[in-house]
Amino acid sequence: MSSDLIDYFNKSPRLGVLSTSSTNGQVDSAVFGSPQMIDEKTVVAATADNRTFANLRENPYALYTIMETGDAITDWKGIRVYMKLKEHATSGELLDTIRSEAAKFVGEEGAKMIYASLIFEVYEVRPLVDFGQGWEKSI
Repeated sequence: MSSDLIDYFNKSPRLGVLSTSSTNGQVDSAVFGSPQMIDEKTVVAATADNRTFANLRENPYALYTIMETGDAITDWKGIRVYMKLKEHATSGELLDTIRSEAAKFVGEEGAKMIYASLIFEVYEVRPLVDFGQGWEKSI
């Protein structure tokens, strides 16, 4: 992985989907714009008190998918980032910073909906469409 991965992950605007699962296999996928890769192994995000957060408290594994459409499916670009939740907090400096930044885009009322900060460890990155190529080929 390299700074190219970090730049691609943090590109804005982008469409991303965070997928989680409860311990009994109930899957959830939700559009998330907040995740930011702060280094090659760490992603920081925020969430409301919702199904995603409930799933992550039961099962720390998640998948963040970033995608850009193309003319044909083989022309689509994107990555799949496999992560494990390392920490979450419902108060503290990180959460305050996230809420403050979010308020610039979604307003104070929207920022108040943010319930928890999330810190993930990245353990694998794969291309959106995998034909045995490295992720660099997909962006």
